[in-house]
Amino acid sequence: MKKEDKLKYYGWSLGDRYDGWRVRKADGMFSVVPFILPKRVDSEVFFSVKIPIDTVDNFIRSHKKDIPGLSVMHVVMAALVRLYSQRPFLNRFIVWNKVFSRNHLSISLVIKRSMSDEGEETVVKIYFLPTDSLEDIVRKVALVLEENQQEGQENSSDEISKVLGFLPDFLLRTVVFAIKQLDRIGLMPKLFFEASPFHASLFLTNLGSIGIESIYHHLYEFGTCSVFAAMGKKNRKNEVAKDGTVTATKSMQLKFVLDERICDGFYYASSMRMLEKIFADPSVLLLPPEQVIVDKGVGKKRIDK
Repeated sequence: MKKEDKLKYYGWSLGDRYDGWRVRKADGMFSVVPFILPKRVDSEVFFSVKIPIDTVDNFIRSHKKDIPGLSVMHVVMAALVRLYSQRPFLNRFIVWNKVFSRNHLSISLVIKRSMSDEGEETVVKIYFLPTDSLEDIVRKVALVLEENQQEGQENSSDEISKVLGFLPDFLLRTVVFAIKQLDRIGLMPKLFFEASPFHASLFLTNLGSIGIESIYHHLYEFGTCSVFAAMGKKNRKNEVAKDGTVTATKSMQLKFVLDERICDGFYYASSMRMLEKIFADPSVLLLPPEQVIVDKGVGKKRIDK
């Protein structure tokens, strides 16, 4: 994680983690629910957002010169970063029955190095600031993909997986158990944190790039990721308006699996409506947000560089 992509707070208190601050002002229910539902996979809820591809494609065509390489995936990632800047509870996570607010904004992205059954696949973790504009998103994504998309390249996640894969079963079981326990108390080595795609604000996969529909992908029990999003392929269908006219529209499904323990259903629903508004007018992503909403449960003043 680059220094300029880390959110900063004044102060540190006992019980905070190096990747997040303990939420000490959570509503009573959210303090108790993690004890009732201790596992992330027991707490999954599902949402789906329809992306109006005609609107997004028109927007991309109008900005292909001033933002080279702009794609639908960039717009989706920029919309998600903007959403997190306005809905900070989405960047919370649960560890050992406690609620934390993440001190960074990151997206783990699955990439395929070549489009074949034998092609290498890897996962990268890209750090953003909540003040990033669409152009910032495109630039940061391009830098990371350039470093990781060639066959034979290895990032830190690949290297650690390769080393662990050489261990005999009994030793690997012991090492993984130790890492999990250290993570529970916030003492997992930062080397593993930086390499782990499971310690991120959001996990994103673009299934549309391989021509299939989006899916509801489960959350991982290991790590701190509370949201998994999947993009599907573009679809065209006819829709009948109230006046009886038929219009052909093109859209894409963006499906979410979320941890219900970090916020309530109304907060999630309001967040999805906000995301739909962003996709309806992607031009709002060209400029940084007017303000960044800070997680009120942290009780510290944040500084965004």
